[in-house]
Amino acid sequence: MKILMVCLGNICRSPLAEGIMQAKAQANNLHWKVDSAGTGAWHAGERPDSRSIRTGRNHGFDIARQRARQVRKDDFDHFDLILAMDSSNYEDLLGLAQTDEQRSKIAMIMNFLHPGENRDVPDPYYHNQLFEEVYHMLDAACDAVITQFTTHTPPKT
Repeated sequence: MKILMVCLGNICRSPLAEGIMQAKAQANNLHWKVDSAGTGAWHAGERPDSRSIRTGRNHGFDIARQRARQVRKDDFDHFDLILAMDSSNYEDLLGLAQTDEQRSKIAMIMNFLHPGENRDVPDPYYHNQLFEEVYHMLDAACDAVITQFTTHTPPKT
């Protein structure tokens, strides 16, 4: 399984989601490849936001080596599942996808926990107190993704 986590700038939510999913995949002996990207390129090459790094470390994993990048066209062929953090990211990804097969790989991450509700993971960039809340949302959603794909049932989108 190859999963791409996507947010706007790839410095807050998606790097945290990548770190959470990598840690959970390792803990569950899953040979999954997890990466993250942003729909925008403003932060390309930068490390994750220091508050995301600190949140990850507080929960036992390190994302400091990650570097931001923008979603590429070949991501839609390379990854099995592309998880958007919010509806804006979701719409941007749908606009970038070129085929129905590529579009079928895109889902809102919170729909794995709350099917069909299209809940956004809030962007914590301007709200320090949201980093911990975002962590808990992504932690639960990543558990739901793992459950979905290790029990061999179709994804909830």
